[in-house]
Amino acid sequence: MTDELSIRVERSFKNIARESWSKLAGAARTGSVLPYNPFVSHAFLSSLEESGSATDKTGWLGNHLLLETDGGELLGAVVGYLKSHSQGEYVFDHGWADAFERAGGRYYPKLQCSIPFTPATGPRLLVAEGQDRSALQPALAESLKEVTRQLGVSSAHITFLPEDEASVFEGDGYLHRTDQQFHFINEGYADHDAFLETLASRKRKALKKERRAAVEHGITIDWLTGSDLTENIWDQFFAFYMDTGSRKWGRPYLTRKFYSLIGERMPDDVLLVMAKREGRYIAGAINFIGGETLYGRHWGCIEDHPFLHFEVCYHQAIDFALNKGLKRVEAGAQGEHKLARGYLPVITHSAHYIGHQGLRRAVADYLKHEREQVEEMSEILTEHSPFRKGERQDI
Repeated sequence: MTDELSIRVERSFKNIARESWSKLAGAARTGSVLPYNPFVSHAFLSSLEESGSATDKTGWLGNHLLLETDGGELLGAVVGYLKSHSQGEYVFDHGWADAFERAGGRYYPKLQCSIPFTPATGPRLLVAEGQDRSALQPALAESLKEVTRQLGVSSAHITFLPEDEASVFEGDGYLHRTDQQFHFINEGYADHDAFLETLASRKRKALKKERRAAVEHGITIDWLTGSDLTENIWDQFFAFYMDTGSRKWGRPYLTRKFYSLIGERMPDDVLLVMAKREGRYIAGAINFIGGETLYGRHWGCIEDHPFLHFEVCYHQAIDFALNKGLKRVEAGAQGEHKLARGYLPVITHSAHYIGHQGLRRAVADYLKHEREQVEEMSEILTEHSPFRKGERQDI
């Protein structure tokens, strides 16, 4: 890093100009070296904050690293939060925290560099268009370690980052962790039937039967985006979210205001897949539309119907991606049941800086064995994919 650049830590997106942020690769809608990722957009991140979903009161205190020139031009950034817990992250470190605290250490607060409540891979070392990423990304990674030390916190965790960025962090001494998700890859299919033709006959017949069964009892499916996202629609979807979220998590993470804000600020980036029966919506899933990827996030329902979850969350997402020419569907965390529906195992990456040498050694040993297990499981699951032998089965 040259003398002309400096790192500043900013607590709130209210103090970060939208125009400056939109020039960062991955956050830019057009002309970016990286495909647009809606989760690193100013609209999404500021909505999390202003809605009260990700704030100091919920254990997500903004701690965003900004790399700037002396004149205040934003050249790079890392989205970060000081966390007092490990909820809403989807890369689990509770065991590390328990072990460290039993040994007399203090694990929390920690520095979490990710998108709150969003287990979707995306850029974490954000660099402005036209700048030298090969120079500025390592500078950001090193600055993140320095900020962690200055804050006096136990660790920094960068989750759901691309593999090339994981290499940058690993080269700077961070520990590398892997996990697994299931993604649908569009191999240029003309439509869903063309995709089904690549599956083994038994699997193809089973999915067709499943899709028919899901919409029995007069159920229809709507795609809502843009101006379709009225406050009335958000009221209905939020009821689904609260019902399912309360049963799964105890307390849903996102507030009702969050949906109003994204509906106002980024409506064309949002897709609601809504199921209707007898004139009213009974279930829905929210997705975010990126430059190349459809990101499925969460769903909810007020009526239970066999296979409706699979139809709304997975089959309809494939339909939409094929219709819009998107290359991939990321359908969220975990879920081996996605394999039978054409979603293949994909390795995800995170990077971890741990200040305490004893804890670091223990975690490094654990991660070595965990990476081997993740790789082995990915290979096993790929062998059991529904694709016909000879069709592409790895990514």
